[in-house]
Amino acid sequence: MPYVNVQITRGASRAPKSALVHDITASLVTHLGKRPEHIHIVLQEIDEADWGYAGLLTDDWKRQQRA
Repeated sequence: MPYVNVQITRGASRAPKSALVHDITASLVTHLGKRPEHIHIVLQEIDEADWGYAGLLTDDWKRQQRA
């Protein structure tokens, strides 16, 4: 029973998240021979203020890039 946890920053709409779940499932079926009904995928959306990147919180890093 594969379990996949994908963490992304908050903001993706339903359509790309659905496509992501489909693609990950298809990949596990194709490459590992897993059955789709045995695959569990969890998408966790993290606020940018709770995600660090390059020594900064992601929202601060993005503001710095725009300046």
